[in-house]
Amino acid sequence: MIRRIPIFVLLSLLVGCYGGTKPTRINTEAPDFTVQDGAQKISLRDFHGQVVVLNFWATWCAPCVEEMPSLVAMQQQLKNRGIKVVAISMDLDKGAYDKFVHEHAPDLLTVRDPDHQSSMLYGTYKYPETYVIDRKGVIRRKFIGAVDWTAPDIEQYLTSLSG
Repeated sequence: MIRRIPIFVLLSLLVGCYGGTKPTRINTEAPDFTVQDGAQKISLRDFHGQVVVLNFWATWCAPCVEEMPSLVAMQQQLKNRGIKVVAISMDLDKGAYDKFVHEHAPDLLTVRDPDHQSSMLYGTYKYPETYVIDRKGVIRRKFIGAVDWTAPDIEQYLTSLSG
């Protein structure tokens, strides 16, 4: 007799898995986007010439909130090396986003994209999801899930791209 496995168990096993030997878009040009968040407007092209750590996150995502301090610490440690964190919040609830930013004051560039236009360009639907984009605008690496951005191997990888 075969027991049925609940679908949510199967889906949870697949979270964070790539469909092939490497994720799509690696070694391709990063899709440009513009996000208008109130008075703040950013475009990915504004950061050309820098290594960009493009992080898609949300305040309701526990792993996203957990990884935020290490993103901030890494940004502080490596900003003089031309490495820039761009954190795009997927929060629909402006109040929750504003409250998080006010209470935690993350010292990095973060904007809210409630329409998910930027993340859809990347095929992102699991949070946190982070892309490392080199100085020429090419996606070099993708991370799904929370990362310790202060880990020595991550720091070494990012500084190797900063040349």
